[in-house]
Formats: sequence, structure tokens, C-alpha cells
Amino acid sequence: MAVMRDAVRYEPDAADRILMNVIQGDFPLVSEPFAAIGEAAGLPAEEAMDRIRRLKETRIIRQISAIFDSRNLGYSSSLVAMQFPKERVDAEAEVISKHPGVSHNYRRNHPYNLWFTIAVPPGRSLEADVSRLTELTRPDRMWLLPTIRLFKIGVNLDMNSEAEITRKESGAGYSWKIAPQVVPLTEGDIRAIRELQKDIPIIPRPFEVMSERMGASESQLLEIAKRFLERGQMRRFSAVLHHREAGYVANAMGVWAVPEERIEEIGLKMASYTAVSHCYHRPTYPDWPYSIFTMIHARSAPECHTVAEVMSQETGIGEYDLLFSTKEYKKTRVKYFIEGEFEEFDALKPA
Repeated sequence: MAVMRDAVRYEPDAADRILMNVIQGDFPLVSEPFAAIGEAAGLPAEEAMDRIRRLKETRIIRQISAIFDSRNLGYSSSLVAMQFPKERVDAEAEVISKHPGVSHNYRRNHPYNLWFTIAVPPGRSLEADVSRLTELTRPDRMWLLPTIRLFKIGVNLDMNSEAEITRKESGAGYSWKIAPQVVPLTEGDIRAIRELQKDIPIIPRPFEVMSERMGASESQLLEIAKRFLERGQMRRFSAVLHHREAGYVANAMGVWAVPEERIEEIGLKMASYTAVSHCYHRPTYPDWPYSIFTMIHARSAPECHTVAEVMSQETGIGEYDLLFSTKEYKKTRVKYFIEGEFEEFDALKPA
């Protein structure tokens, strides 16, 4: 018999909120990680696992797994904006979502009404795939918006309900402009990536099960994972929450017209806000003057506006806009090194 979900939305208690703050940080890459997590949260290991299972069942925790850095794995990626007539957006978004490298695909309240992120593996051309998507969907206009500089990346939702939405944290921002030299991956590395990107089982020794599936020992898998972190190929191993279920029901893509000579200064300042999860420098176009992009997460749309207003006042950047998503077509993780994943997309024909 199927188990019915609770009709009433589950409300995390104080211990749940502490636990979620802990596992959104660096998940311990040790044999018994939930014992270490429980200790950090002041809970017995079994209770910590029970609470995490409940938070997953109620869709507050989305996934616990490795978060890889696409560029350090040799992948190419970009944000893309397209403009479609209103009556065609849904149909064309469905086609775009069929691309296996499209991880996020949203309709936004802007004349350029469809925004998506795309990543392709080594040996495959990002520009060719975007050109193919353009051929398949025939947008009125399109912008390719790859990252020029990265100032911050990583959603970490503070579950302290009393926390000030406009607070800042020191050392939150960083900057890179030149892509790193990619370290070649071995076959063992690729097998480990395929395993570590999966949702971790909530059992006392999850890495033991994961290592068995890839034909290695637990210690070998943990050693490889730590090496990925040292090289920057893995940004972190951690939990990702469902924003809405966690109480962060609003997110806005803030776009800012920043003079070229102030990009570094402003990018680092904006990245320091805890409500900002992502901060990028991207290209401008004649009809698009916005060079810095910030993703703002808050408990309401007015809170997003409040954060943006404070950021504007601090930096003196008055020309900006907030683009809210009005429909989510796709939201997933990029799956790395999956064999045969592009075959269906490559077989698509224009309508």
C-alpha cells in the first residue's frame, strides 16, 4: 500500500534547523559521516540520520552529494537568454530542456523571457550546441552569457529564522578570471565522479556502499574525493535544500550595470551578502548593459527588493533590475560523464 504524505507541511524544529546549517557546509568525508554530523549538531548519530531522512521525505533536503566545478572537469558552460513570443515559450522551453546539459531552465519577467544554463563535456562544442538549440527553437533574439569572472557560487540557506536578510559575511567573495589548467582525469577518477554525484544513502557508512558500486575500497573513494577537493575539481560535498520547502520562496536574478573599471570592486562587495548565492561578471550587449549578475534568495519578493536596495546604496550602482522566475521548466544537477546521454538530443529535428 502506498504511503500518503502528510497533508500538513512539515515545519522543521530548532534541532532540524541546526542540522541543516551543518550539512549545507562541508559534509565530512569520513567512514561514518553522520556520526560526525550528529556531533556537530549536538545529536546522536541515529537521531541525526532519522531527522535527515524526514527532511528528505518532506522535500526540504533535495540531495546530499558532491558539487563539482564544471570548468575544472574540462566542461564548458554558459548562461543563455532567449526571447520568444509569449504563446511559444512553453513549447520551446520543453525542447531546450531535452538537452542533457541544461540544468536550470526558467521563464522570467523580462522581454528576454527564457533563461537557461547549459554545460557540455570535453570534446563537445558549447557554441555548436547553443546554435543547434537556436535552430530547433527559432528565438527572436538570443544572448550567450558565459562567465568572465566568478565572485561567488554556492547556495547556503541560513535556517536561522531570526537572521537579518541583508547581513554580510567577511571573506565570502573571491575572484577568478582565467580558467584553470585542467588536470587530466583517470578512468578511476571518472568512475568516482559518476558515483559521488549521486544522492548519498542515509546509512552509517554510506561511502562503503558507494565504493562497492564502483569497484573500489571505501578508503580509495574517500582519498579520491579529498583529492578532488584539493584540486578544486569538487567545490564541496554537501546538502542542497529545496528553496521553497525550506522557507526561501523567492529568488531574483539581480543584474547590475557596473562600469568596467569597478567590476572587481563591486563583484566582491556584492558577493559578501549572505542572501547572494551566485555572483558573476558576464558580457554586455548593445541592448543589455548589465555586467554583474547576482542570485538573491529570500523569504519573499519584497525581501529580495530590500537586499537589492541595500546593495545599490552601498555600491552606488543605481542602474539595475531584478528578474523573477515565473515558471520553472527544469532544475537539476549537471550529470557528468554519462555515457550516451547526448544521443536523444542529437537525433532531434527542427519542427
